[in-house]
Amino acid sequence: MTVTEEQVRRPQAQGATGPRSSDDHGALRRAVGRNLTAYGFLCGALICFALFSWYPMVREIVLSFQQNNFVDPGKWVGFENFRTVFADPAFAAAWLNTAAFSGLALVIGSAVPFVLAVVLNELKHAKAYLRFVVYLPVMLPPAVAVLLFKWFYDPGSGLFNQALDVVHLPPLSWLDSTSTALISLVIVSTWMNLGTGTLIYLAALQSIPGDLYESAELDGAGLLRRVWHVTIPQTKLILLVMLLLQVVATMQVFIEPYLLTGGGPENATVTVAYLMYQYAFNFGDFGGGSALGLMLMIVLLVFSAVYLRISREEAER
Repeated sequence: MTVTEEQVRRPQAQGATGPRSSDDHGALRRAVGRNLTAYGFLCGALICFALFSWYPMVREIVLSFQQNNFVDPGKWVGFENFRTVFADPAFAAAWLNTAAFSGLALVIGSAVPFVLAVVLNELKHAKAYLRFVVYLPVMLPPAVAVLLFKWFYDPGSGLFNQALDVVHLPPLSWLDSTSTALISLVIVSTWMNLGTGTLIYLAALQSIPGDLYESAELDGAGLLRRVWHVTIPQTKLILLVMLLLQVVATMQVFIEPYLLTGGGPENATVTVAYLMYQYAFNFGDFGGGSALGLMLMIVLLVFSAVYLRISREEAER
């Protein structure tokens, strides 16, 4: 019996494809295993977002149209909660105070970190130590920082009035006067968040090519002219992003009026977030509190949409 060439090739071909098919199956199993692990971590993040971000937002929207005390079944009341909130004398004051707080926080809370970042960027020594000192307030719990400033603002033995006495100036009723209470809260908020903004600006400044500063110095530009003609144009995007994030953060201010002034004096420091807390936990009107929260959420969504659009336009340039 003779063995033909085709019979010799057939086992060789089968042996050639066998191991390759096994390797393909192994690679497929490894790829599926990697993807399952990735999807597992992704599902964990999605579950956290769903439970702690998306569900509360949906629940807030539902509650804003209900009369609900979380004991009896909720009763749909339509826009009655919104009408109740609009009729509250503190409603207009809360929005005005929130807008004023955000405006002052933008002027002070954005300018001071940027100036500090410019100063730190110009220093030659002790940069690491000064960065730590600037960032130190961020590491304090917010309640601790606010209560610390409550002692600073004490009209009798407070640090600020003692400092005024040293320079022979009259003491101020920092938290008890309608003319100084709101700016006092802005000072606290600025100090608490100073470190984060300063380090972000400092990172942006250090990414600017040094050739630009050298060219400006050769042209005789001083520090202020270098900041105006080099630093600000080169950090325009991060300045704008930080500005929008500052608006979103300051419009949700709550802990400062809650711990320092209780919304007083004469509703001078009541904010939308604080009024929302009062409706829900002091008055037991969860529908009214949710209506306020929904209004605030819509305003913040507008600012977020502006932020996303500007970021997209800058990325496309």
